[in-house]
Amino acid sequence: MGKITFFEDKSFQGRCYECSTDCPDLRSYFSHCNSIKVESGCWVLYEHPNYAGNQYVLSPGEYPDQKQWMGFNDSIKSCRSIKNVYGKSWKIKFYEKQDFGGKAAECVDDCPSVYETLKFREFNSCVVTDGAWVLYEQPNYHGHQYFLERGEYHSYTDWGATSPAVGSFRRIREF
Repeated sequence: MGKITFFEDKSFQGRCYECSTDCPDLRSYFSHCNSIKVESGCWVLYEHPNYAGNQYVLSPGEYPDQKQWMGFNDSIKSCRSIKNVYGKSWKIKFYEKQDFGGKAAECVDDCPSVYETLKFREFNSCVVTDGAWVLYEQPNYHGHQYFLERGEYHSYTDWGATSPAVGSFRRIREF
């Protein structure tokens, strides 16, 4: 079981809320979030209630301001603990076209630059067969984040993206 604490102000100041379970609606606990401490487990935070909007994947550590988790604003309205995805193997297969069509690239390790490593600029579908992954819209683990666990993603909209652009990705490991 993981544990995360949300603070309304930067540097762990102001009103706070400690959480150890999935929460589809955090609005009654705090109005905005400007710093976070993750004591244990890995978490996916969402900009809107019911696990919608921009996603932020956080591992154990201290995040004294939004920049530390690449936040676009101070809105965190739902969260869930990443469960049963840790292991010793990771595998993801990306496809050029929707529904697993076109050229494919299979990966088992982190990739700071999709274009430099795989010569792709975007993916339209993928299959996660082992582990869990975070896709980033830009190279070097920047931009919008998308959490993917085991399963099939027939279109980039299945992982919550508004475009098929993927600049980098990494495995989720518990530290």
